[in-house]
Amino acid sequence: MLFLPPKQLQRLCQEYGIKPSKSYGQNYLVDPLPIEAMVAAGELKKTDTVVEIGPGFGVLTLALAPEVKKVISFEIEKKLTKYWQEQIEENEIKNLEIIWGDVLQQFPKLETSKLDNYKVIANLPYQITSPIIRMFLETKNPPQIMIFMVQKEVAERICAKPGDMSLLAISVQYYADAEVILNVPRILFWPAPEVDSAVIAIKTVKNQEKKKISDNDFFKLVRAGFAQKRKLLIKNLLPYYNKEKLNQAFTELGLKPTARAQELSVSDWQRLSTYLYN
Repeated sequence: MLFLPPKQLQRLCQEYGIKPSKSYGQNYLVDPLPIEAMVAAGELKKTDTVVEIGPGFGVLTLALAPEVKKVISFEIEKKLTKYWQEQIEENEIKNLEIIWGDVLQQFPKLETSKLDNYKVIANLPYQITSPIIRMFLETKNPPQIMIFMVQKEVAERICAKPGDMSLLAISVQYYADAEVILNVPRILFWPAPEVDSAVIAIKTVKNQEKKKISDNDFFKLVRAGFAQKRKLLIKNLLPYYNKEKLNQAFTELGLKPTARAQELSVSDWQRLSTYLYN
């Protein structure tokens, strides 16, 4: 496994004219443990295609490539073009495709219907974590599993339980199951970010075909419910839904009139939305 200590990373950055950018989330791992954990959590097979975001200098990329049929990496830092040409040639990597540009713009152009058994494994830029996760969950052909390194606080929010739920938690758990795999302290990166990280697994993407309401209606309800977290849920919903039907729904579904949005599970939201929209 490729291991790049801080001094070598500094040298590479100087050689290729790169100043680690916060906006690009350019914090490089300097310890192999998180990489090993991410690869293991991906449950990789030789028939898999893996999508990676931000390969950087390739610590994760070069760990993935020998394990799978193909790696498709999205890289926004075009100064790394020469570096990757050299890496592919020197390591005789034949199953790596690098797509240069912003993954949020470039991934939707892929014909994901042709990606069989694909998975996503990536150290995500903190600034675009939510849009990236949402993009993969909402695509017509979602990945089997997603292994992401994200900000620890975001990981905890994504994997929250009723009582601590948020719009982000509902948005992920509506489509899939999520769990924290490993906590990663900030000292394992260069340059060190201001916060700790965590590796999460988002898997068992749920079949949405048998839903009784649309995604739009479901999230319209959830967004209304979380509009003001300190208010009672029913008060947040009153401007948008019939008062009598709301009271009836809470009673029949066993929801407390004093409940707040963060107390409901995804299942509670699904039952409530089905009741209100049917």
